[in-house]
Amino acid sequence: MAYTLDTAAAAERITAAGADPTLARAIVAELASVEATSSKHLATKADLLALEVRLVRWGIGLAAASIGILFALLRFTQ
Repeated sequence: MAYTLDTAAAAERITAAGADPTLARAIVAELASVEATSSKHLATKADLLALEVRLVRWGIGLAAASIGILFALLRFTQ
C-alpha cells in the first residue's frame, strides 16, 4: 500500500496543536525525508516472488546433490 505524506496538512495540524510554524515545517520535512529513504528499502511482491523462486531452486539443487552423495557413498561402501 502506497502512502504519501501531505506535508502542508501535517504542518497545519502540528501548528494547530500549538507548535511554532517553523518547528512544524521542520518536523514535517524530517518525516518526509524518513519516508522517502525508508520506502527505498521495502520489498515488493515481485521481489518476494523472485526470492521464493530462488529459494525453491536452491532447495531442489541441495536435495539433488544430497541424493547424488548418498548414492556415491552407497556404491563405494559395497
